Amino acid sequence: MTTRRLFYAGLWTGLKVAWPVLSGLLGIMALLGVAVARMEGWTWPEGLYFAFISGLTIGYGDLVPKRAISRFLAVAIGVVGVLLVALVAAIAVRALNAVQSQDPER
Repeated sequence: MTTRRLFYAGLWTGLKVAWPVLSGLLGIMALLGVAVARMEGWTWPEGLYFAFISGLTIGYGDLVPKRAISRFLAVAIGVVGVLLVALVAAIAVRALNAVQSQDPER
């Protein structure tokens, strides 16, 4: 089996194990985005867009919350997004380490 296939197999296994946490974080981000959209008078797709663009720390700036509670929720979206990215990165690193430990050339 190639190194790439071993990595993807390990990544898939890690994602399956962490899926309840990942789906919970995705759900929280979506709900917070819809809540911000309702408070700001945006459509729900705009709220989801805002949540994932903000949560993944891209932040284009085309949608900006004006109310204090919406800004607080935007901070919460950012924290949840960082946790989501960190979890996926940790799973990928674990899969890569598993591949390296199985590779007889190293």
